[in-house]
Amino acid sequence: MLATAAPNKLIDQNMHACVKGSGARASRAAVGVRHVSDGPGARVRAGFDALDAFPALAESRNRLLAATADGDGASADVVSAVESDIALCVAVLRMVNTRGYGRGRVETAVSAVGLLRPRTIQALASRVHTFDFFERVGVWDTVPERFRLHALATRRAADRIAAEVNYMHRDRLAITSLLHDIGKLVLIHAYPGYPANIHHDSMTPSERAGRERAELGVDHAAIGGVLIRRWNLPASLAVAIEEHHNPEAHGEAALLRLADMLAHHEQGAPVSPRELLHSARAAGLGLQALRRLLFELPSASSQRQRSIDPCPLTGQELRVLKQLGKGLVYKEIAHELGLSPSTIRTHLHNVYGKLGVDDRAQAVLLATARGWL
Repeated sequence: MLATAAPNKLIDQNMHACVKGSGARASRAAVGVRHVSDGPGARVRAGFDALDAFPALAESRNRLLAATADGDGASADVVSAVESDIALCVAVLRMVNTRGYGRGRVETAVSAVGLLRPRTIQALASRVHTFDFFERVGVWDTVPERFRLHALATRRAADRIAAEVNYMHRDRLAITSLLHDIGKLVLIHAYPGYPANIHHDSMTPSERAGRERAELGVDHAAIGGVLIRRWNLPASLAVAIEEHHNPEAHGEAALLRLADMLAHHEQGAPVSPRELLHSARAAGLGLQALRRLLFELPSASSQRQRSIDPCPLTGQELRVLKQLGKGLVYKEIAHELGLSPSTIRTHLHNVYGKLGVDDRAQAVLLATARGWL
């Protein structure tokens, strides 16, 4: 059994600044990994670093390579391949949020694929480590397959819930569903006996998260939130992930909490009926709708059909709109692109006409929602 005293040092108030303002319970995610020089903090940092080599399913990687092979693949096929695997999803979102494309604001695979060129995605995919069911992957062993299966089951459940309650951010929910347990991978690497030596006889997801807090001073959800911010991904993703075991979760975190429990139930793991019903009500579902989901999910289709509209803008118009989305004014955009301010105005006038909007805010919002920005 792991010692309990040392891991409790993981809680460090110096980390509060990195999560301050992320939500009502953000302080719960203030995990001390930046200012601890040795011991548990060093192990957690090593766990963060180890995820750079976390492998993608070889078949998912191959499908992504095929979808981008001719440099003009169907966007829906590319998005589907990216969302079929945790490592691919993380790689694409990290690139687009750290290379000046979205400045930490791209929160969906749809938007990321719209911003990156197919050959850029292909080059990225070719560098990703892979695993196969018939092979073992070093330190991770069978973890990637088990982790992927639960992540996909949670994503499938989340999408069905979102359809029931008409949730508008389904593409973002797909990402938080895939990455909701990412903190577990850090703890697996940091503590070789995790999760067996921590969870003991805990049965339900909430009980296991509670045991983590008791034994380690932190749970995997909080670690996951810190990791998402460490990767420069949007705070909206971090907040949902770090709150998905909070009984008082609301908004996307409540949907994620319910989806996680439904996925465990579908896979034959125990869940608390009382907590399941409580989470369903927090997500906007009544008892009858919940019963229907419990019945339908085991035979539900693996994913919905994605309809991604082609961008009607020219390359130059899209470049101008991207600069506008960064908050630049006409003169700044002109300087950035080597054009005159009057040319920028002409391009934006054309953009507004093609998109059927009246101003820059509407143009940026519409283009972002369609995955073009």
